[in-house]
Amino acid sequence: MERKKIGSRVKKGEYGYLVAQRIKVIIRTVFMFALSLGIFGIGLWLNGGDKKSIWTIAAVVGLLPASRSAVSMIMFLKARGCSDEAHQRLQKQEEGLTYLYDLFFTSYQKNYQVSHMVVKDSIICGFSEDATCDEKACARHIESMLKQSGYKNITVKIDTNLQKYCESLDNLKSLEGIKNEDAEKKLQDILSCLLSITL
Repeated sequence: MERKKIGSRVKKGEYGYLVAQRIKVIIRTVFMFALSLGIFGIGLWLNGGDKKSIWTIAAVVGLLPASRSAVSMIMFLKARGCSDEAHQRLQKQEEGLTYLYDLFFTSYQKNYQVSHMVVKDSIICGFSEDATCDEKACARHIESMLKQSGYKNITVKIDTNLQKYCESLDNLKSLEGIKNEDAEKKLQDILSCLLSITL
């Protein structure tokens, strides 16, 4: 499965999401700043160079959402999605598992890039391609956020080594999962919670 083309909708948690969002937010930010500058320029032109007009106020007010979009753009520029090499390898391991791609968890202390994550019952395994990722701190952050959302006794394990992560996925596949409506609802709720706490 290749990255979806620009213009096609990539949902949060799918492969290629961060790349698609990065492009979208850059375009939106540039447009918003250009619009504010355009309004300011029109005001100067209509008022013969006088800055004291309603046009200037409209331009300044327009900078507020543009600045907010710029902050979002900076975050998406920092975030890296799953590499093509890792994606090709992980595709072979995914059968029978519930997984998410391109997750970027933010905390007050640090941000955590997680390229791929699998959820099975009360076990969550994640793979980060960021060599500087503190695996234990990332796992603690995710566990803490899930606990705040009411999900207790969830075990989170993060790996930065792709081979070890693939072995963990094989072990997960070998475990007998709980299959009933409540387990399926809990799984969907955990996935929604994970997506809600990522960029």
